[in-house]
Amino acid sequence: MAKPDSADTIYANPLGDVADFVFDHKVVEVFPDMIKRSVPGYTTIISMIGNLAERYAQSGSACYDLGCSLGAATLAMRHRIRAAGCRIVAVDNSAAMIEQCRSIMAADGAEVPVELVLDDLQAATISDASVVVLNFTLQFIAPEERAGIIARIHDGLRPGGVLILSEKVTFGDRAHDELMIELHHNFKRANGYSDLEIAQKRSALEKVLIPETLDAHRQRLRQAGFASCDVWFQCFNFASMIAIK
Repeated sequence: MAKPDSADTIYANPLGDVADFVFDHKVVEVFPDMIKRSVPGYTTIISMIGNLAERYAQSGSACYDLGCSLGAATLAMRHRIRAAGCRIVAVDNSAAMIEQCRSIMAADGAEVPVELVLDDLQAATISDASVVVLNFTLQFIAPEERAGIIARIHDGLRPGGVLILSEKVTFGDRAHDELMIELHHNFKRANGYSDLEIAQKRSALEKVLIPETLDAHRQRLRQAGFASCDVWFQCFNFASMIAIK
């Protein structure tokens, strides 16, 4: 497999039929460039996931990165966790992502052990956890399955444990929603994407990535039993929340 540092040109040429977006080898090869140029604030979110893991990781517990892709959040936690006896469980259902993530973890010298799991989130076991990360992952799960996943995360967390949930979001006010979409597209143009690339990527994601409002996320987190939850970061229509058990 090519080293995953290539420029993202997947949607640069006209496609007669834009297929649904999948996390395959083609995406893996350009994923770091794609995510950096597509998600405003991504670098800050990753850095602060490490910060939050340092604050909330409990000795002898597990920390989960659900939908780990190439392991950016896993590495952020691995380099900041100070609590003794912690381990990280990184889960993804893309074999291509797990394959490359395994190479990245092997080249990293941090001491916190990492277990890589190829599985769907719906089947992943969450147990004795102090930190769980869903970093732009839940949005790819069917809406009717999201409450069950959040409830299992809550039940698998220790008291005082946290869920860090990052998502692309939508807004109830139509004018505001359209403004946030426009600003996001301007962000992508400033990072070198053409209007064709933006349009074709949006078509590819239309049936795959289903965003929700922040209120919908808050309601689901409270219904699962989290004692508190709210936004700690937002840029345009991308936000990250922290929920504490």
